[in-house]
Amino acid sequence: MSDSKVSAQGSNDVDVLFIGAGVMSATLGILLKELEPSWSQVYFERLDTPAQESSSPWNNAGTGHSALCELNYTPYKNGKVDISKAKRINEQFQVSRQLWTSLVSAGTLGDPSEFINAVDHTTFAQGHEQMEFMRKRYEALEAHPLFHGQELIEDNDRFAEYLPLMSEGRDFDALPVSAIRNPNGTDVNFGALAKQYLDALSKKGADIFYGHEVKDIKRDGAKWKVTVKNIHTGDQSVYRANFVFVGAGGAALPLLQKAGIPEIRGFAGFPVSGQWLRCTNDDLIEKHSAKVYGKATVGTPPMSVPHLDTRIIDGKKGLLFGPYAGWNSKFLKQGSWTDMFKSIRLNNLPSYIGVGLQEMGLTKYLITEVLKDFEARVESLREYIPNVDGKDWELIAAGQRVQVIRPTHNWKGGTLEFGTAVVNHADGTIAGLLGASPGASIAPAVMIDLIERCFGAKMGEWAPKLKELIPSYGITLADDADLYQQVWDESQAVLKLER
Repeated sequence: MSDSKVSAQGSNDVDVLFIGAGVMSATLGILLKELEPSWSQVYFERLDTPAQESSSPWNNAGTGHSALCELNYTPYKNGKVDISKAKRINEQFQVSRQLWTSLVSAGTLGDPSEFINAVDHTTFAQGHEQMEFMRKRYEALEAHPLFHGQELIEDNDRFAEYLPLMSEGRDFDALPVSAIRNPNGTDVNFGALAKQYLDALSKKGADIFYGHEVKDIKRDGAKWKVTVKNIHTGDQSVYRANFVFVGAGGAALPLLQKAGIPEIRGFAGFPVSGQWLRCTNDDLIEKHSAKVYGKATVGTPPMSVPHLDTRIIDGKKGLLFGPYAGWNSKFLKQGSWTDMFKSIRLNNLPSYIGVGLQEMGLTKYLITEVLKDFEARVESLREYIPNVDGKDWELIAAGQRVQVIRPTHNWKGGTLEFGTAVVNHADGTIAGLLGASPGASIAPAVMIDLIERCFGAKMGEWAPKLKELIPSYGITLADDADLYQQVWDESQAVLKLER
C-alpha cells in the first residue's frame, strides 16, 4: 500500500467521510470514486493498520459466500428444500465477481490471486436422514443455472478419493456419509482485498488516517460534524461531511446512536465471539483442498455452522475448523468489555429483553460452547477427521460478530437476525452497516443498494457507469443465460480462477 496520512488536525469540509477502513467502507469508497471522481473522501480507522477486525482473513470464514455449500441458506420446509435465499445470495456474489473483474481489468486492483482463489465448496452429510436432505438439496439446486457443475458423491470410494483426510479411519458402514462438491467456489481474503481498494483510493486522492477514533457525530445544518481523536497524541480534529458512512463493524451501532438518527431507535446488538482450530501440520493441510460445510446443531447461530476450511492467505495454504461460538460483551475483537452495556438505551431495552426471552436455546448453546475445553473441541473435529490428533492443531481467536436485534413493529420486543442490514437516515446523508454473514462476500450488492437509497437523485446519471462496472446491473442473471455465461467466463479468466 502507498503511505497514508497518520494525523489529522483542524476543521475540514469533505464530501464523503468513512468510519472504519475495512472491506465495507473500502467497497463503498471505490464505487463512489468510480461514480463521482471529483468528490473528496476521508477515512478514519481506530487501529494502526487497515482491515484488522472482521475483514482480517483469520477473523472470518473467507468463504466467498455464494450459497454453494452453506446448508443454512437452503432450509428444509414442508418436505421441500427452499433455495430462495441461496439464489439471492448467489446473485449478489455474482455482482462482487463482476466488480472485481472490472476493476482488475482497468488496473484499479492488482494481482487478483492476492485476494481470491479457486477452492471447492462442499457440503457434508452424516447418516441417512442428512443424506436424504442432501440428495433433495442437490436436485433443487441442479435445476438452477447459477449452481452449475455440482457433483453428488454417495459412493464411498469416490468420497475417499475426493476427501482423503476426512476418509482415513472412517467407518462408512457404521455411519454412512455423502457430499455435494461444487468446483466453482472461491476463497476470498477480504483483508487483502480491502488493502488493494484502499491503495487505489489513496492514489486517487482519498485521505486515510490510521490510529484515529471517531468520538462524536452531530448534525450541523445540512452536514454532519464528526469529531476525531488521534489515539497516539490525543489531538482532536473536526470534519464536516456531506455524507457519512459508518463501516465500523460492531462499533456501527453505538456510532449511529451518537448521530441520533431516528432510524436506529430500537436497534440493539448481540455480540458473538468465536475460536478456530488451526492446523499446524503441513502434510495434513496438503491432503485437503475444499471448504466443507456440515449441518448445524439445532439452535446454533449460522456463524457457528461447522466447516473444515481450506484458506489461501498471503499465498500460503492453510486449514481451519470451526468456528466454536462463544460470548463476551465486546462489539469488536479489539473492543471494550463495556461495549454492549454502553449501547443500551431506553428505546432498545425492550429489544434486548425480548430476544433474551425468545432465545433461551441459543443462550444455553453459547454457555455450553464457552465451557468446552481443547479436547472437547478436538472431539467435534473428529466428526470430520476421524484420525485427528490434537497435537496437529492450535486454538486461535476468531472475529467478533454483532448480530442485529431489530425492533418489532409494536416496539414491545426484538427479533434476532443473522444477516447484513443497512440503516440510513431518511435524507440519505448518513448510513451504517449492521450484522454479519454473508457480509463482505456480497458487499458490492449491499453498497449499490445503499447508493440507490442515499443518492437516488444521482442514479439516472450514475446508472450507465454502474452498468459498465457490473454488466448485470438491473438484471437477474438467472433469467439471462447468455449474459451469465459471458460474465462468468470473463471473471474466470480475469480473476485467474480457471483450473
